[in-house]
Amino acid sequence: MSVVDLSKLAYPENNLRSFLDSVCETHELDYAAYAGMNPIAQSVHGVVNYPDAWQTRYVEQGFQTRDPVLTTAARSIAPVDWQRMRGDEAFKTVFREAHDFGIAEQGLTIPVRGPFGDVGLFSVTRNCSDDEWSKLKSKILGELQNAAVHLHDHVVHSHELTRVLSHPSLSSREVEILQWIAAGKTQQDVADILNISNRTVEVHLRSGRSKLGALTTSQAVGRAIGLGLVYPL
Repeated sequence: MSVVDLSKLAYPENNLRSFLDSVCETHELDYAAYAGMNPIAQSVHGVVNYPDAWQTRYVEQGFQTRDPVLTTAARSIAPVDWQRMRGDEAFKTVFREAHDFGIAEQGLTIPVRGPFGDVGLFSVTRNCSDDEWSKLKSKILGELQNAAVHLHDHVVHSHELTRVLSHPSLSSREVEILQWIAAGKTQQDVADILNISNRTVEVHLRSGRSKLGALTTSQAVGRAIGLGLVYPL
């Protein structure tokens, strides 16, 4: 699963990191993070104000694919307090390392559903006791939910990310094969036309179906046409 750092994208006003900083300052939090999950491209896009060294370590260890904070919140419609995951071995693994970078395991993740079937996850954390955390969370939860929606809307409606989310990155060969299928050719016809094996055609079709989130080749062709990647003949 790939990771896209939103702070590196060319937004007209890319102030996402400063927005996270302001949320932390306003609500006396240590860190904040936004992670968007794109089910079609199988990628995570996000921005955080964690220390750079922890960001690097997190990606190097592939935690974005097994962090229970992300996987649990992505399946939820309600805010997820990290306390409920303290007994999870994967959670312990992530936060044993996070602790070395000054990041506490006291936190909250708020899921936001996006218009392209993606999910935005807004997380905040603070190093404090359970009692302090309970009081702070009750006080600021509503404002954090508003911040989560604002941030997710800003990200999703940016020109660059909308293009990434709504146009899966099919290879030129995958597009070519889907175009021939859209023209009514069989899989064997396509293999003969392109002078490749039937098995190679199937490999590209399987990859195209996966990227488009389609169960069948016909569904993949329909979605590709709808996205303007191929054209009906």
